[in-house]
Amino acid sequence: MFISNAYAQAAEPGLANNMATFLPLILMFVVMYFVMIRPQQKRAKEQRAMIDALAKGDEVVTAGGVLGKVTKVSDAYVTLEVAANTEIVVQKSAITMPLPKGTLKSL
Repeated sequence: MFISNAYAQAAEPGLANNMATFLPLILMFVVMYFVMIRPQQKRAKEQRAMIDALAKGDEVVTAGGVLGKVTKVSDAYVTLEVAANTEIVVQKSAITMPLPKGTLKSL
């Protein structure tokens, strides 16, 4: 009877405490979005626009480094003339970049 009962006081989790816990995680996601995700989406959009704009006579480079002039464009494939009377068929997604007109003089 010399020791009185001690009751623990219920701690109420505050909104500020929870927000302070998740703030670094939220901030890290926002930074990752602007540093990694958004530029990658922009590049993909530019690549799609370039592929959609392909036309006969364009000079392009493929992912494998093949240079050629577009002779035929279909929905999924492009026919490239890589040498005189030599044509290859590649997927549209394999086209990495267009070249300025007149780059390929030997074709």
